[in-house]
Amino acid sequence: MIVTYLPAILSIITIWMNLMAGNKHPNAWLIGLGNQLLWLIWICLAEQWWFLPMNFAMWLVYGRNHLKWNAA
Repeated sequence: MIVTYLPAILSIITIWMNLMAGNKHPNAWLIGLGNQLLWLIWICLAEQWWFLPMNFAMWLVYGRNHLKWNAA
């Protein structure tokens, strides 16, 4: 059941996070990082290994953006 429905929830979180980033919300990238953890869990549960490169790239992009946006 988790494998079936989790991608829909994660997609909604991804859209929400991108809207927050567009509004320059400082926590948008942290939400994105948390969401990538959930995507990683889904990738492992569903054994959808070809999503791992995308997941890894998003960890790097969201982490970089969070650091750049919050650098003082």
